[in-house]
Amino acid sequence: MPAYRLGHAIAANLEHVRTVFTGHLPFEIIPVDDGSDDNTRHEIERTAARYPEILPVYIPENAGKGAALRRGFEAARGNFVLLLDADLDLPPEQAADFFAVMEREQADVVIGSKMHPESRLSYPWHRRVMSRLYYGLVKCLIGLPVHDTQTGIKLFTREALGYAVQRMLVKRFAFDLELLAIIHNKGFAVAEAPVTLHFRAGFGCMHPRAVRQVMQDTLAIFYRTRILHYYRSLWELRLPEPPPLVSIVIPCTRPGPRLAECLDGVRRQRYGNYEVILLPDATTGRTWQTPLREIPTGPVRKVNKRNAGIRAARGTFIAFLDENGSPAEEWLERALGYFPHPDIAAVGGPLSAARHDSFAARIAARIATNPLVSGKYRYRYTPDRVRTVRDHPLGNLVVRTEVLQALGGLDGSVPYGDDVHLGLEIRKRWGGKIVYDPWAQVRRHVAPLWLPHLRRLARHAFRRGRFARLYPGTLRSSIHVLPALFVLAVAAGGVSAVFIPPLRPVYGYALAIYTLLVLLGSVPWESLLLRFRLHAATTLITALGIIATHAVYGIGFLAGGLTPRAPATRPSPAPAPRPSPAPPD
Repeated sequence: MPAYRLGHAIAANLEHVRTVFTGHLPFEIIPVDDGSDDNTRHEIERTAARYPEILPVYIPENAGKGAALRRGFEAARGNFVLLLDADLDLPPEQAADFFAVMEREQADVVIGSKMHPESRLSYPWHRRVMSRLYYGLVKCLIGLPVHDTQTGIKLFTREALGYAVQRMLVKRFAFDLELLAIIHNKGFAVAEAPVTLHFRAGFGCMHPRAVRQVMQDTLAIFYRTRILHYYRSLWELRLPEPPPLVSIVIPCTRPGPRLAECLDGVRRQRYGNYEVILLPDATTGRTWQTPLREIPTGPVRKVNKRNAGIRAARGTFIAFLDENGSPAEEWLERALGYFPHPDIAAVGGPLSAARHDSFAARIAARIATNPLVSGKYRYRYTPDRVRTVRDHPLGNLVVRTEVLQALGGLDGSVPYGDDVHLGLEIRKRWGGKIVYDPWAQVRRHVAPLWLPHLRRLARHAFRRGRFARLYPGTLRSSIHVLPALFVLAVAAGGVSAVFIPPLRPVYGYALAIYTLLVLLGSVPWESLLLRFRLHAATTLITALGIIATHAVYGIGFLAGGLTPRAPATRPSPAPAPRPSPAPPD
């Protein structure tokens, strides 16, 4: 029962559901508080203390109904799972009919349908119209053999729901559609049942931003289902047996509030067999709650600290974090699910912006996720679909220890190139894959505009330029080269315009077109189109930040690329053996 801001009713609703099911079949009730900011959690805790059948789950911050379903399923133990909206617009007494339909039609899933001829509805006309229009769109795009995907009561066999939950990406409004699309695409049987609906919420959550998100997610599900055939191509996830030890390596300079956030995220992990290796400059003298070993390294570079952590690690896998990153609760559990496949060497996830950062930090994060800046690497900063990648940042990466040992650790010859070089070595010499999974998420604090962001960017660009000089084959993507070409074009165009007067208008037009494109790419279109409100200050600051990012990165990349080749800091290790091929799923 996903619940959000239902403190006024959740206790009575839980007691009502318990009364309905008592005496009919063994059951458990799993209310999932989706980060409510009222007294919902308190009311759930109070009710659960009275009834052992109620097993609550709490999500720290609002993540969406799809994420709540996922967390609830992970806590469920039953052979059947009933999804029921916690507001009880749909009476729980209908569940008996759903079991009857499942048995009669030999279905794996039974969904409530407002369009079933036997349904009894107290439902506003505008919601009926919206449902009809959405059904037509879904029928055209996805081809689901059902008339209604959004009704909040559904009955699943554990096998069908488990298969779908592993593959879900949508966390909010269109999660029902994605769930059913995955199930239908696999070949599970879906049946419909009539419902009785007493609608009490007016327009409910269907405000303009929700409509926009539903449409965007619907088109994405169509693309993944019909174009990419994405859901069938994914790996089956299962934790290694027995649960292996994971060594979490965290380099830092000295303890601070951000390190405390990081360790708090580690303590909340649902996977419990881990050790933490903290690598500060000097001994901290602190007593830590987390199982933690301190290894003082002195004021050395981050890559040297990580190599010290690799040497000290006792785990079968090594998970790299930065001190300013806080992992999601399922971070380790999700990553480890891939490693029973022997050809997978490493798993990473998005480095999303921390919540509740300053305005300047939020703008810097907005710039990082803008397609004009990150291009095809946008998935590194915001959750996207599962994929194999060439390399991934070491702020969120879990790697087989045997791989790191076979490769001789991380390459420290070029700062900021250790993650790219590790990806190159894994693919070319170890013969393995690196997988990106959006649920293996780490939230990190972003350097705010202006000076901290640009200073960090300049260092990163300089080191990327040096790495490109050493390994020119890693520049197949043009994203790192484009800012450098932009800087050269602006400089060459400016010089030409000074000495060749006929070129001045052309140069001016080119700069104007570039500025216009950046402005258009900085507009929060959902606010402009759906709420008729343009955030002019946010748009202008974002646009100026993008221009400054292009210029600083381009200059830094050129400067780094023109520096002399640096000598390697470690000998090349012996070639590692290739893994045996993965068994078919």
